[in-house]
Amino acid sequence: MQTVAPISDQTVQEDYLPGAGDFFALLKPRVMSLVIFTAIVGMVMAPGDIHPVIAFTAILCIAVGAGAAGCLNMWYEADLDARMMRTKGRPIPSGRIDRQTALHFGVALSVASVLMMGLSVNYVAAGLLLMTILFYVVIYTVWLKRRTSLNIVIGGAAGAFPPMIAWAAVTGDVSLEAIVMFGIIFMWTPPHFWSLSLFACKDYKAAGIPMLPVVSGAAETRKQILIYTLLMVPLSVLPWFMGFAGPVYGVTAVILGIIFTCFSLGLVIRKDIQTAKRTFFFSIFYLFILFAVMGGEVITGRML
Repeated sequence: MQTVAPISDQTVQEDYLPGAGDFFALLKPRVMSLVIFTAIVGMVMAPGDIHPVIAFTAILCIAVGAGAAGCLNMWYEADLDARMMRTKGRPIPSGRIDRQTALHFGVALSVASVLMMGLSVNYVAAGLLLMTILFYVVIYTVWLKRRTSLNIVIGGAAGAFPPMIAWAAVTGDVSLEAIVMFGIIFMWTPPHFWSLSLFACKDYKAAGIPMLPVVSGAAETRKQILIYTLLMVPLSVLPWFMGFAGPVYGVTAVILGIIFTCFSLGLVIRKDIQTAKRTFFFSIFYLFILFAVMGGEVITGRML
């Protein structure tokens, strides 16, 4: 296995002054954008009214909290990032930002986001946000990721919390509807990341990360992707059956679910990297369209 310097000894470019773009990169903006989007949909779906300023504050706190968790993840995983082609250009392993600065930045953003949520929105949403940050950093990053191939199955809960937090920001509590939205993202996460790990397996193996293809092989991973897809599809239709999403969403969920299942079956049958890549990119499209239609139909219904 390729060796790298201990994370405390990562080389820092002494003559380089980190800019705003470097600090923004620590927040994992791609992940943060998905968090913001699903949180907005969760807020739209929640019953009741919320002042626009409070709504904006809640979404901002969720975004900052997600970014803070991503920053602390990069701080802890600097050694892993340095071993992977996909991540070695990140601010810490590339030497643009030192680990101590990243740690302070992540902690400061975490505290600020939770405090602002509690003082400006409500304590339920703040508590959920705090739990999400701690879950992602402590449970997933520190405990699970380096130890078990189930890392993304359990750790995926962190990425599923934003709609629930946004729901709580509006209602002050958590209901079954919010839990269902959480469940959809939770079940979507393994097929999404396992399809990525199929074509990035060498990277994960070089870094010593026990992703499912590294530990159990590609065949087992493809089978698990299909199983989780088959569990996710009926769950995705639940909002329609429960009555908090409309028929357009229901039909969309069924159609997208059939397509996702076909992609997952294709993985089992074809067993090639290109199919894994197509499945990965479709999974992003799937979640975006699913939640966009869910929220869009509700907004349209309120306007009519």
